Amino acid sequence: MESLVDKNALVMMGGGIAAYKAVLLVRELQRRGAKVRVAMSPSATKFVGTVTLAGLTGEPVATNLWDEAYPGEMHVELAAWADVIVVAPATMNLMARAAAGFADDVVLATLACRRCPAIMAPAMHTAMWQRASTQRNVRALTDEGITIVGPERGALANGEVGEGRMAEPEAIADAVLSCFLPSDYLGKYVVVSAGPTHEDIDPVRFIGNRSSGRMGFALARAARLRGAKVTLVAGPTHLRADPRIDRVDVRSAIDMHEAMRVAVGGDHQPDLVIMAAAVADYRPETRSPQKRKKQVGSTALPLVRNPDILQDLGISRAGKRPVLVGFALETENLIGSARTKLRLKKVDLIVANLAADALGSEENDAVLVSIADEVPLGRLSKTELAHRILDQALLRLIS
Repeated sequence: MESLVDKNALVMMGGGIAAYKAVLLVRELQRRGAKVRVAMSPSATKFVGTVTLAGLTGEPVATNLWDEAYPGEMHVELAAWADVIVVAPATMNLMARAAAGFADDVVLATLACRRCPAIMAPAMHTAMWQRASTQRNVRALTDEGITIVGPERGALANGEVGEGRMAEPEAIADAVLSCFLPSDYLGKYVVVSAGPTHEDIDPVRFIGNRSSGRMGFALARAARLRGAKVTLVAGPTHLRADPRIDRVDVRSAIDMHEAMRVAVGGDHQPDLVIMAAAVADYRPETRSPQKRKKQVGSTALPLVRNPDILQDLGISRAGKRPVLVGFALETENLIGSARTKLRLKKVDLIVANLAADALGSEENDAVLVSIADEVPLGRLSKTELAHRILDQALLRLIS
């Protein structure tokens, strides 16, 4: 489902230091199956050479409207060829000229001729991004149907830290992918939990589990790609999320319980809640403020039950909303345990999987268990599984 095979992506580059990341974007789009061509503003060629881009794409790089490699109307031809146009980096100057309707170089002229989705990835100093004129131009470009991706907060070219850093190539490629996926979650609000929880024993030790968070992150990403507004409540993990996702980082089960309560109980009620996190069932009764010293012989660590977040969500919801999806990670009696969880926790759908298939793997072998039936999905990537889960949840949302 997530493929750019048979799609033509035109990457158009403005003149900024982030142009080096556009080279990585070209490779990322190609990795996902797209055929890529490149056009560059005159100033972009000062940052990245055309030979590099031509070598990567196998196509001549358009740099001016009088290029002899294009005997016809180059900007018209490029716009007609493209299934999607990506402007990266989009500088303050380029965005201002595009918003004003200028078409005096190959990038702007091609953009003016587009009949396909277009994406801009702004990259500039924080002061430039925050100017009222830039924000007016962003609104004007958005009104014309151009999707703005980023910018992100991070280290800038001059060493300062602030908002203005170009989005990462993977995030921009995800936005490209969104153009070709169904927008069946547009207008929907989805809350996803992901990852483990760490229950602290003392300042250096904790009780945890082997969950990587990949499944929850895949679900959040897939929902966002299909148009949803997404809140991701994430336990300790090193995974990166799409910057368009509202991410809330937590550590313990108590933290996650509170974050989910806020996400689900706010003014904007979710349509779908997916509890993919592997929440610890127990936590130490007390947390030592100092490192516990090793003792001679055995020692005891009293534990207390953590709140059951999924059950609380199931009991507290009104009627059939939000649609509630839980996970059952088991080592035996997979279907029986899933059905017990489905009944006790009052959820709509359980994604049942064995620990040996799920933990630490990029793939999963899951069964979707509902009151009505059991649907084995076979071995799928976590990305594919995420979309299958969303497909099933959507059926319940529209019923």
